[in-house]
Amino acid sequence: MNPIEDFERQMTRRQLLARGRGCLGAAALATLLNADQQAGASASSISRGGLPGLPHLPATAKRVIYLFMAGGPSHIDMFDYKPGLRKLHGTELPDSVRNGQRLTGMSSGQSTFPCVAPMFEFKQFGERGTWVNADLLPNTASIVDEMTIVRTMNTEAVNHDPAMTYINTGTQQLGRPSMGAWLSYGLGSPNENLPAYVTMISVGAKPGQALFSRLWGSGFLPSKHQGVQFRSGDEPVLYLKNPNGVSPGLRRKVLDGIAELNATRFADVGDPEIQTRIAQYEMAYRMQTSVPNLMDMGDESEATLNMYGPNAKKPGSFAANCILARRLAERGVPFVQLFHRGWDQHGNLPKELKRNCDSVDQPAVALVKDLKQRGMLDDTVVIFGGEFGRTIYSQGKLTKESHGRDHHGRCFSTWIAGGGFKQGFDYGETDEHCYNIVKDPVHINDLNATVLHTLGIDHERFTVKHQGLDARLTGVENARVVKEILV
Repeated sequence: MNPIEDFERQMTRRQLLARGRGCLGAAALATLLNADQQAGASASSISRGGLPGLPHLPATAKRVIYLFMAGGPSHIDMFDYKPGLRKLHGTELPDSVRNGQRLTGMSSGQSTFPCVAPMFEFKQFGERGTWVNADLLPNTASIVDEMTIVRTMNTEAVNHDPAMTYINTGTQQLGRPSMGAWLSYGLGSPNENLPAYVTMISVGAKPGQALFSRLWGSGFLPSKHQGVQFRSGDEPVLYLKNPNGVSPGLRRKVLDGIAELNATRFADVGDPEIQTRIAQYEMAYRMQTSVPNLMDMGDESEATLNMYGPNAKKPGSFAANCILARRLAERGVPFVQLFHRGWDQHGNLPKELKRNCDSVDQPAVALVKDLKQRGMLDDTVVIFGGEFGRTIYSQGKLTKESHGRDHHGRCFSTWIAGGGFKQGFDYGETDEHCYNIVKDPVHINDLNATVLHTLGIDHERFTVKHQGLDARLTGVENARVVKEILV
């Protein structure tokens, strides 16, 4: 290509935009976020309905509620029952089982790796006799016929931050879009008064690992697709309220003036983030009305609140967040993610794991039941899981009261309900030490590909050109849709 001709074409475009900036500005204000924009697309393609051509295929789900147990719940103690573990208790984990596994800094200095059996009782539940820890998860046990339990989830990451980054973005590298951001970008949202992606955080037995906002970030996608964190307290979204002395009418005039300036600037430089800025100002204005209405649970019946448990009325609790997740789903928000911190039990596991399970067992099950009684479970995917599991071998003193378990990514358990996933179904098998996968592995990117499939998205075709590559949520490996766990 002749660089002089290319330069002249670019200048001509700038001149055309400069002459037509008034028309473009009016168009931008008139469509104020009719919504999204593909990377590299023109301003006129903005549409809140998502990308053209999506969904790729018939969808069984409209929305996702992801209950993310940050820190690594112990699959051994909760879901992956092996009766032979009682006999293995106190014995050394064979080298042939560990097989050179990459260890964390917490285990690398250990000279012995004694196996420790669960300190709680498992029982069989449901029509298929599914084994669940009855002491820790009595409510979950009551709905096993509603869910698929995958016992062979796996990841290459062994530490919290890269593992959480991996399962949420498809790679351990920083700066990639989160799953919710991908869905906001691809599918948009039917509700213009609330974000397409909302996150909330609660705390279990202990605060645990820090959670960084990039876990719900937009990466290289337009920043309007990043998750919006709702908080407990008087200001669920920071800086949403008008300052003292500023009326709604004055705020409207200020936003109109800012939008005109931004539209003029966009006409000059064509930066898509300017359109995002306009969109977010408008979203914030609409949220001033929609968010207080959402957060006011005064219209919830006592029966509903009781179903979610004693913490249902406590702002910021997992139970309260589960109710808000259902209310967001009712209003059309397509992706809600609840992070519950404190599952990193390197010591004192029996006590802390019990406390964590007590805080999530009833609310998580109530959410599934609530969605079902409202006719929403069939088109809502509910996921319960963490970034990895825990080791069969003990950390610290091998006692009933104080032992702990290290991180374990080779296999762990996740349950999924609704949205086209099979009911009353167990998938995958681990060895007698709950350490390696024997049958039917499901990589974390496989699960993400499967969830996208229920939403009508072919994960291999859902890409964005970034740094010369076709980037996608499911990474560059050969992720697959696990059709065996779908209806």
